[in-house]
Amino acid sequence: MKQYYVYILASNKNGTLYLGVTSDLLKRVYEHKNNLIDGFTKKYHVHRLVYYEETDNVNSAITREKRMKKWRRQWKIELIEKFNPDWKDLYNNLLG
Repeated sequence: MKQYYVYILASNKNGTLYLGVTSDLLKRVYEHKNNLIDGFTKKYHVHRLVYYEETDNVNSAITREKRMKKWRRQWKIELIEKFNPDWKDLYNNLLG
């Protein structure tokens, strides 16, 4: 079954945040980290994976991302700190 991910990248602790959705989290974060994607994350150096969640339903992932993008910044920070209080880069965990 295919997996879909909603993820948050940060420039640093309490820094600039970016929300996205993908079906290949490892590849997508790699692209962000290596500035292979022109745009927001490249311009503002937003490369640290600080939060992600997965689902097997693409529509759920897209809906969740859209809702989270409307959240207040503080709510996003609270979500990150609930699961990743030290704002560690979770990308290395994905690598195994």
